[in-house]
Amino acid sequence: MSNDRNITHKRSVLMSHLGALLVVIMWGVAFISTKVLLEHGFRPAEIYIYRFILAYLLVLAICHKRLWSNSLRDEVLFIVCGLCAGSIYFIAENTAIEYTLVSNVSLITSISPLITTFLLALIYKNERPGRGTYIGSIIAFLGVACVIFNSSFVVKMNPLGDLLSLSAAISWSVYSLVLRKLNATYSTMFITRKTFFYGVITAIPYMLTEPQITPFSNLLDLEVILHLSFLGIVASMLAYVLWAISVKQLGAIQASNYMYITPIVTLIASVILLNEHITWIGYTGCALILGGMWLGDTLSRKEAKL
Repeated sequence: MSNDRNITHKRSVLMSHLGALLVVIMWGVAFISTKVLLEHGFRPAEIYIYRFILAYLLVLAICHKRLWSNSLRDEVLFIVCGLCAGSIYFIAENTAIEYTLVSNVSLITSISPLITTFLLALIYKNERPGRGTYIGSIIAFLGVACVIFNSSFVVKMNPLGDLLSLSAAISWSVYSLVLRKLNATYSTMFITRKTFFYGVITAIPYMLTEPQITPFSNLLDLEVILHLSFLGIVASMLAYVLWAISVKQLGAIQASNYMYITPIVTLIASVILLNEHITWIGYTGCALILGGMWLGDTLSRKEAKL
């Protein structure tokens, strides 16, 4: 009986690892779909709104019994989530893709866990990072500098895209801090639904300021339908559900380690599907970012055991 339980547990853990791996692959490829939609004339805010309206409706179909949170304060926190993990994050990220390589955007936004660590240290004294985290962070930020140098000086691209990517990473870090409070009270599906809702609501005013809105007829294009469906159903709805399951089974730290793979997926996909040109400086930046995050995590684990 005990052996059966162990086998079942091992299978569950294995499926959770596979689920986490599948999620980061989805998120890595999502940058490519966004780039394709931008080339079809859609604005960054439009892509975000269409994508997350679809995702919200799917989540709503599953989680619809409860409408409001426990208090006005919590409702405000959900609005902050909608802004930081929704409208601000994705509009900044989608806009960044207009100015720089999609591989750059994926690489730079991947440093958000490091930023979160430092924000936690500022707010909670008992969670200050160890020496390993600082070493890893310095290496990763040197990598960001290389990536920005690659796009702005080597391939003559606007560094605004890289700076917007960094802004998106900071925005996601703020979301992570707020999510920390909400996770103790609300379910993953409820938080996801509220985040999607307020993200779309806060993005609509921004879209209305656009000088031109893409004709609705463009949404009938088969390629557009396929990429929006992938972003809304797969990279948003399905990915969030799989991620929640993986985090519950593996724990936040172990699951988050899979995030290191996202930039690599985007880098490979952008070269193959978009024919983007990456120089040795860009590859060096990629190695420094991923190596810095891995080293920081490894050294921190060793320090925790001492």
